[in-house]
Amino acid sequence: MLPVLRTTLAASAVLAALLTPTTTATATTGSTARAGSAGGEAGIPALTDEHGRTLTLRGWNVEDKTNRGEAALSAITEKHFRDMRAQGFNFARLLVFWDDLEPRPGRYSEDYLRKIERILDWAHRHDVTVLIDAHQDVFGPAFGHRGIPAWATRTDGLPFTPHPDDWFSEYFEPAVQRAFTHLYEDADLRRAQARMWRVLAERFDDHPAVLGYDLINEPMGELREGEDLATAARRIERDHLTPLYNRLADVVRSADPDAWIFVEPTPIVGEGVPTGLGRIDDPKVVYAPHFYNTGMEAGADYDPAAGWIENYERAVTRYPAEYKVPVVVGEWGPLNNSLPNMNRFYRDAMASLGRYGSGWAGYVWCYGGGYCAVDGSGAFRTNKELTAEPYAEAVAGTVRSAAYDSLTGVYRLVYDSAGRRGPRVTELSLPPGDWRVTAGGGALVLRQDRGKAWVLAAPDARVTVTVTRG
Repeated sequence: MLPVLRTTLAASAVLAALLTPTTTATATTGSTARAGSAGGEAGIPALTDEHGRTLTLRGWNVEDKTNRGEAALSAITEKHFRDMRAQGFNFARLLVFWDDLEPRPGRYSEDYLRKIERILDWAHRHDVTVLIDAHQDVFGPAFGHRGIPAWATRTDGLPFTPHPDDWFSEYFEPAVQRAFTHLYEDADLRRAQARMWRVLAERFDDHPAVLGYDLINEPMGELREGEDLATAARRIERDHLTPLYNRLADVVRSADPDAWIFVEPTPIVGEGVPTGLGRIDDPKVVYAPHFYNTGMEAGADYDPAAGWIENYERAVTRYPAEYKVPVVVGEWGPLNNSLPNMNRFYRDAMASLGRYGSGWAGYVWCYGGGYCAVDGSGAFRTNKELTAEPYAEAVAGTVRSAAYDSLTGVYRLVYDSAGRRGPRVTELSLPPGDWRVTAGGGALVLRQDRGKAWVLAAPDARVTVTVTRG
């Protein structure tokens, strides 16, 4: 995402015509709920840590798209992680760019790697887990954006016309689409992308802040004549992205045996289109779709009666249920948060994300306007405060239900504690405020301090934890 409109109303109308939802529903407001034996909807496993605890990630994207070269990543400071953690967030999706890492073929920037490492050190210092995202927007600098280096961009001389007021439509320019085809199909570019990932994974496999790697942001591809967008997206995901992810997963796994590997569908999933991705042959894969509505990105208000969230949820849960992988939404959040229905949107969205996902990263933690989560003083911008709520960061057992009612200020977690050889301690995250934590089922609240609480449970117990706003 860029801190400008993703697409114009005209582009929205085109997408809407191609991908009109066929059903509508009414969302339930006021609570975030999560249930099931693994912590999500039926058949979707939860993300887990090395101890087998069920994880929940809540956080934000962290980026510097403006600066490059010697100034690369300079807009990201330790304050980002200190402030996120102070609001209860434990997760950051860090955008890194291949064009900065490898400005010339085979020449990797040690300075850039050191800057990434410094950011990871800040995150670890403030107890924030990081996903390293190989980010691209409209392919890369050959088209005025960031991502794949210009030296790895092949267009076969096809035209490209910039659309400064409608940047997302640049993905449909012939030169950009052909560049994706070459990235997916040309053997030397495949090897170059694999080497880039090997460099990153070898460098950061032992860093304690790193949870995993997002292999490519919002991948797109080339439409064929006569293809509608939904059909093209499923074909690209099946024929190009599935083999790409399998290739890169093998490379990452050879360097880092423990990290989670995050794979994204095309952004068309936001229109309620199930992905065409196939199986990724790795034991630690996370499905990482983005959660954007085309109309809202163009400035429209949320329409609860349109059923967009429900259509999205039905579509986005098919892949993880089939392939038994966790879900973490890598980006979400509209540009204009102050429209009349946006309070309802955030409540509905938080409830939906909690039903099937192991977590999310909002777009974006920065200090100012546009998509920024907070203003220059560090205060949440309108309605963004609804993203900060109590949750269980790590559950020592199997989650049966978890729900926060934002209207009453009550969070309730029910879980079956692990057996005698399993982990014992469950960790809760609490946003700023006066919170009271109690535990039943033979469990004990060990400690509550500065935005966190720890619960100790006996083996094989049904535990209920309640967090109440004072």
